[in-house]
Amino acid sequence: MKDLLRLKTSLTEEIETLLNEQIKVEAHSSAVYLAMSSWCDRNGFDCSAKYFQKQSGEEREHMLKLFNYVSDLGGRAVSPEITNIPQEFESFRSVFEQALQQEIYVTQQFNRMAARCMKASDFVTFQFIQWFLEEQIEEEYVARRALELFDVIGEEGTGRYEIDKRVPKIKYHK
Repeated sequence: MKDLLRLKTSLTEEIETLLNEQIKVEAHSSAVYLAMSSWCDRNGFDCSAKYFQKQSGEEREHMLKLFNYVSDLGGRAVSPEITNIPQEFESFRSVFEQALQQEIYVTQQFNRMAARCMKASDFVTFQFIQWFLEEQIEEEYVARRALELFDVIGEEGTGRYEIDKRVPKIKYHK
């Protein structure tokens, strides 16, 4: 029966598993960004709270894009269980440090998936994830620039206020 079900999809078990793992990574990222939004809001960083809420929505969209891809190809898309979401952060800066680390991790996961797709000759999925890899350039750029504001502006005096105002204005231009 398992072999018969496998005929319904062009995805190998390995690639389907990787895609479902990435669905979970994106869902986790969405939840972490929402927690960051809440932390920023509680600590008076309104602009950053809105920025992280927007990021949370984008990560959820990425999760759904992957989920629908697996489903559309006849695979078994798994709704992930999300746990271990931090609710507290050491500082305003640490929120952005964690955001950058998270984006770098996501890029590494997509690179890993791309390599596996090439090895498995799954060129359809390889082509599909190119969009995500391109998106990660922007995600890392914005997260890196936001973190750099802490060094450029500094946190003394009105520094954190200025950083908070500038974060949503960071744009990536190709």
